[in-house]
Amino acid sequence: MADKPHINLVFIGHVDHGKSTTIGRLLWETENLPEEEMRKLEEAAEEAGKESFNFAFAMDNLEEERERGVTIDLAHQRFDSDNYMFTIIDAPGHRDFIKNMITGASQADAGVLVVAADDGIQPQTKEHAYLAKTLGIDQLTVAVNKMDLEDYEESAYEDIKGDVSDLIQGVGYDPSDINFVPISSFDGEGVANESDHMDWYDGPTLLDALDSLDEPEKAADLTTRIPIQDVYNISGIGAVAVGRVETGGLHPGDDVTFEPASTRLNRNVGGEVKTIEMHHEEVDEAEPGDNIGWNTRGVGTDDVKKGDVAGPADNPPTVVDSFEAQVIVLNHPNVVSEGYTPVFHVNTAQVSCTFTDLKKTMDASTGETLEEDPDYIEEGQSAIVEITPQQPLVIEDNDDIPQMSRFAIRDMGQTVGAGMALSVNEKE
Repeated sequence: MADKPHINLVFIGHVDHGKSTTIGRLLWETENLPEEEMRKLEEAAEEAGKESFNFAFAMDNLEEERERGVTIDLAHQRFDSDNYMFTIIDAPGHRDFIKNMITGASQADAGVLVVAADDGIQPQTKEHAYLAKTLGIDQLTVAVNKMDLEDYEESAYEDIKGDVSDLIQGVGYDPSDINFVPISSFDGEGVANESDHMDWYDGPTLLDALDSLDEPEKAADLTTRIPIQDVYNISGIGAVAVGRVETGGLHPGDDVTFEPASTRLNRNVGGEVKTIEMHHEEVDEAEPGDNIGWNTRGVGTDDVKKGDVAGPADNPPTVVDSFEAQVIVLNHPNVVSEGYTPVFHVNTAQVSCTFTDLKKTMDASTGETLEEDPDYIEEGQSAIVEITPQQPLVIEDNDDIPQMSRFAIRDMGQTVGAGMALSVNEKE
């Protein structure tokens, strides 16, 4: 295991505001990109006629992404600061790909919101900031990028800082707890090294800001829960499940069970953990926050899938008949009423769920009750509701395992809302 504490860091923000370029620059300047890799990236960028994209290419390693110049999937990349080992999760900004952004944010301990100085707050800036807060990212750093396009003017930075402060305060962050860092990822100003062009700024570089984050609270004392992100068949080993340890821990020899796979197949899906890998090395334990791959004796690729959750055989993940939740409706063309059945994203699962009972609506910013037994929930309101999944779903009570209680609600290609489970009715 690494000696330094580990932080999963997600980069969020509107498409084209420079997230991938910022990550590439950070990796390059902290010497986490081998020179040979860098040379390859420069050549590839030149060939594609996109010289300015060479840092972005560090993360956008899917061929299709290189051609379109848009981040589609989630990429993981490790880098170290003085105090931490980071795993960067590069979350797509493009709105088609917000599902992946939700997955990325739900795996993260901290976030960097990238906002372009020349473009300001855009629709995804708002949506991502809101989702980050609802999905439990308590530590946020704001990188005001593309300062070179504003001639490194202090006034441009202050304008964006003011606007973003209002935005993040509105979703529940305290701007006074947040580092705002002016950078130019393209020119390498303020990312890992202090800028020569911004004498007016006396705060940390982006790297220093990340290095000063609080160590995430470890969820090691809770029972083990590992949502599956993917399953691979690897020759000589068999089925390898990949996911992030949310709570508890995992060791070779542990007896685990997978839900709702066992419910779905009507038999116990589980067994003894044989091997665990992290960053392509075998490890003898995995802790909360670790992105791992592991092989379980007797479990094949047809048994488990993305959205299943691993837990101890003697304390398996909770499969629910229904659950009571607090939700906030972010944006909806009409109103949400009983019978509405959008898709719920719970950790890595995506399941259609029905609003079966609306109990009360509340003011989203104050929590004050507006109406008991309402007929509908309006955009911008919070509500206590009863939710019934249409397929087997694992979700935990927020008081027991908060990491497994949160969800986002998607419909019609957009995020309708988000929330958390307050109590669960377990499936018999």
